[in-house]
Amino acid sequence: MGSTVASQPEGGSKRSTSAIVVTGLALFSMFFGAGNLIFPPMLAVEAGDNFWPALFGFLTTASLLPVLAVIAIALSGSNLRDLAQRAGSIFGVVFPVLAYLSIGAFYALPRTGAVSFETAITPLFGLESFASSAVFNVVFFGIALALSWNPTTIMEKLGKFLTPALLVLLVVMISVAAFRWSAEPAAPNEPYDDGPLTAGLLEGYLTMDSIAALAFSIVVISTLRHRGFNEGKELVGGTIAAGVGAGIMLGLVYIGLGLIGRVMPNAGEFDNGAGLLAEAANLTMGGAGQAVFSAIVLLACLTTAVGLITATGEYFSEQFPGSYHVWAVIFAVTSMIIATQGLEFVMTIAAPVIGFLYPPAITLIALTLIEPAFRARTRFSWAFFLPLWTAVVWSAIETLISLEWGADALTPIVQWAPMFDAGLGWVVPVVIAFVIGLVVDFVRPKPAMIPGTMESVEGEDLSAEGDAVPVLQTRD
Repeated sequence: MGSTVASQPEGGSKRSTSAIVVTGLALFSMFFGAGNLIFPPMLAVEAGDNFWPALFGFLTTASLLPVLAVIAIALSGSNLRDLAQRAGSIFGVVFPVLAYLSIGAFYALPRTGAVSFETAITPLFGLESFASSAVFNVVFFGIALALSWNPTTIMEKLGKFLTPALLVLLVVMISVAAFRWSAEPAAPNEPYDDGPLTAGLLEGYLTMDSIAALAFSIVVISTLRHRGFNEGKELVGGTIAAGVGAGIMLGLVYIGLGLIGRVMPNAGEFDNGAGLLAEAANLTMGGAGQAVFSAIVLLACLTTAVGLITATGEYFSEQFPGSYHVWAVIFAVTSMIIATQGLEFVMTIAAPVIGFLYPPAITLIALTLIEPAFRARTRFSWAFFLPLWTAVVWSAIETLISLEWGADALTPIVQWAPMFDAGLGWVVPVVIAFVIGLVVDFVRPKPAMIPGTMESVEGEDLSAEGDAVPVLQTRD
């Protein structure tokens, strides 16, 4: 057993560092869409005096968790489907498809077009008609499709050009606001008055970046591999470095945007973050402020759309019939049609999908990161299966309750769990299931290995046992 040795990235360590920096910038831009832009300032308004604990909760799920997802994929050497398969073939097929569709054509991708039109184009040009929306979305998704046509160069396009432009605009607006205003925060509103940390955690869910990270990691790995990174430690290290860099940038921008909502005069008069930031840009930069804000929104949405088309197109072309270009066109056209219906239509799809997917997604990330600590003693089997399916079942029940489908019968089943009222009732049952599964894995007999292979006599893949070579390495 060995590995294929790739050449060092051209130009040595400097070229390697440059590739990681560009990839990290691109990954940040893929994460940072319009939702990421408008959530922090409104969180600051609603949290009031409880801004910092609420922001800490938001940063945990909107910045730290996506980084952990990238690290999990990098360390495991597996894509999302390979990881999900460990909870059984049904989960291994259904969960990745739902995850990719949720960040693709069924929600996050059409949201980029709908948000761009309603928060950037309509305020700037006064266009509101269905026909105007249709024309804009045809152009918007046409540009996004063109930029994502060659997936091996997408990181360079985003990291060298679009992301720096986006960051410059954000830094200008945040800096001017921070030096001009010093308003006193108001009293916190519900739910930030009693549980600001938990409320911030749940608000961070809405960015969907943790689920997106499970998908974007494939693009990062494939890009660094294309740039000449060796399989194994070099590729894993580069992927993690790019993920950490993107997460730090996300956190800093979130803090800056939150401070705008915290110090802006009369910020409490706004119903949403888009209107608040538009007015902030107008107040800080005069007549050009709305144009600057519109440019920020368009760039944020466009870079995210490009990343989503690339990630979903690559995954579906690998798992199902059809080339990358066929799937990219399908997702771009479908998203264009849905986005044309308006942001409210897009958002009606979002809440139940997000609520259902996040518990199993977080569980999958946590298990993947925890497993190496136990690898010298056992390989997770039941410790993977039980908690993941507990998260799925619990999340499905809570989603049905939120939709008021059989709520009277289902609520008593789950309401006993701690933090149920905060939307985190799944956490304790999943931890209990993990402990039970871990005990079973420790006491069950280890299968005997077939000499000269990485398989047991029962056909179980033991490649993750002991000091086995990570999946990212090429085996002879």
